[in-house]
Amino acid sequence: MDEMIEVGGLTKVYGAFEALKGVSFTIRRGEIVGFLGPNGAGKTTTMKVLTGFVSPTGGFARVHGFDCVAESLSVRSHIGYLPESAPVYGDMLVRDYLDFIGRIRALGDVERATAIDRVAHECDIEDRLAQRVSTLSKGYRQRVGLAQALLHQPPILILDEPTSGLDPNQILAIRNLIRRIGQSRTVILSTHILQEVQATCDRVIILNRGELVADAPIDHVRAAMSGGNLFRVTFADGAVRLPAADITAAVAAIPGVQRAALQATDEAGTFPYEVLGDRDVRAELFELAVARGLRLVELTRERSSLEEVFRRLTLSPNDPAESPHAPPSPPDAAAAPRV
Repeated sequence: MDEMIEVGGLTKVYGAFEALKGVSFTIRRGEIVGFLGPNGAGKTTTMKVLTGFVSPTGGFARVHGFDCVAESLSVRSHIGYLPESAPVYGDMLVRDYLDFIGRIRALGDVERATAIDRVAHECDIEDRLAQRVSTLSKGYRQRVGLAQALLHQPPILILDEPTSGLDPNQILAIRNLIRRIGQSRTVILSTHILQEVQATCDRVIILNRGELVADAPIDHVRAAMSGGNLFRVTFADGAVRLPAADITAAVAAIPGVQRAALQATDEAGTFPYEVLGDRDVRAELFELAVARGLRLVELTRERSSLEEVFRRLTLSPNDPAESPHAPPSPPDAAAAPRV
């Protein structure tokens, strides 16, 4: 089975409030997917539906082929879940806590002992098994939380803010651990730290106001939102000095260039441009510099950061955070980049 999670036309209504408005997506085996959305976007509601804690008003959700409403117990047996606050008991030893979770999961004595050794190795907590949970750092408590989620060998892992409250070293360690775990499992990573998604995930799903506004590999989303062909090029005087107007005209004349805007600079003899094209024109910009005797100081292709993409997709024109310098209003869901 390649489709590990299938969601179709999912709706959820609380009174007069529509939390989800026809959300549809599929997550395949082995994907690490970032699940993003501002407060009130419907992200938490979707995760509650997927974990069997909330029934949708309409549409369907299936996990590993099981219906999240009619077969919720089977769904839960195929999911490992780590909430934002790791569900650990401070007065227990790490091994005792994992043994307790194994008993809840109805693992037999031998199976439970084997599973504890396996997840301790997988999460790098072998030297902490005899330590009391309350004495662990936040990073190691998260590792123990991950270990309990993996104890029954679920093919799907759902992580809610797994790096919240961690220091930079702990974040890096958990990030590497998630990547390693994700090599053999499907992972949904819900977080407000966009850098974590950019560093860890293959793909991103973004919800806003109950609607899906983006679902694609991260690089595809960034390219689509930046136009994909925005370049910064800086020329400098060479053997021959050319007027800025001549350079601008030459850049604008390159086939495929839609706009060539000379940027302000304090450096005499330099000419920085922002160039928008309907294709990749870097080779032609290089050739222009050679042909006109100019020095090429910089030539880069711009890509929007995931943070910029998130803002553009989730800010509305009436949002008080909007300013003349903020990104443009979000496109509608139908125009959002999809896989």
